[in-house]
Amino acid sequence: MDLTDAPLFTDVHPGPDGGAAHWAMTSDNKRVRVGHWPLAGAKGTVLLFPGRTEYIEKYGVTAREFAQRGLAMIAIDWRGQGLADRLLSDPLVGHVDAFSDYQKDVAAMMRAARALNLPRPYFLVAHSMGGCIGLRAVMEGLGVQAAAFTGPMWGIYVKPQLRTLARVLSRVMPHLGKGHLLPPGTKTQPYVLSDPFEDNMLTTDPEMYAMMQDQLAAHLELALGGPSYVWLREAFAETDHLAQRAAPNLPAVTWLGSNERIVGVPRIHERMERWKGGRLEMVPGGEHEVLMETTPLRKSVFDGIEKLFLGSVAS
Repeated sequence: MDLTDAPLFTDVHPGPDGGAAHWAMTSDNKRVRVGHWPLAGAKGTVLLFPGRTEYIEKYGVTAREFAQRGLAMIAIDWRGQGLADRLLSDPLVGHVDAFSDYQKDVAAMMRAARALNLPRPYFLVAHSMGGCIGLRAVMEGLGVQAAAFTGPMWGIYVKPQLRTLARVLSRVMPHLGKGHLLPPGTKTQPYVLSDPFEDNMLTTDPEMYAMMQDQLAAHLELALGGPSYVWLREAFAETDHLAQRAAPNLPAVTWLGSNERIVGVPRIHERMERWKGGRLEMVPGGEHEVLMETTPLRKSVFDGIEKLFLGSVAS
């Protein structure tokens, strides 16, 4: 495939030296961005599937962790976020027409990984919404040796008293021509710029929270706010569908913060209890972003991922 150079911002908390970004086109003609950090003598390549609102640069620190463990990494800006094509006239509203469209982004990312000759085997690390996208991808035969999920969005967390209303609105509002609007309780401002560190739902590490704030303050074009009604409708449908499907025959571990407050926790427990060759690892005191937690928690997660990935190759 033809890859063209794309920006990779390295002025704020950059990844390892040698990183580069490229534009890639999907089968439905959307432009997404992939970023990769090569590594001489790498034992394989991590395919990093980010969460909703995220962007490649946020995972520069993650690429550093994997480089120290002998792994190269490639990450993607999904359609509708980062520097990929935004899908609505208001670029701060997160949107997708159908959740299956994200699989077209996955396919473009895999074509890019091959075009860049990134070293095999490939391993999947999938966070939050990326965990939902990644679960379908591995169910449908994504060519990875093993998969690590962190706070995966296998269920949508909604306050109990609002669950029925949220599902009804996610179906009704698009029918009324208002599917592009934000649901109540969401906003166009990015979470890390609108909410203080105190009692945030992402991390207990103030330096990591400051990193996220610094990156968006320096590059507001990366920012994204809440999701559209259509995104919410599609997310409900996708997570409900995936919950009915059997787990793939693939070594997998899911890391879940004990204070997870963003995704639906019961679906994670249910999935991992039924995943033959999979297991759930709780991160004591951890919030949603266990890859960006305090140093001791972060080390335990990355050490566990390294053991899973390199152990799957040796076995």
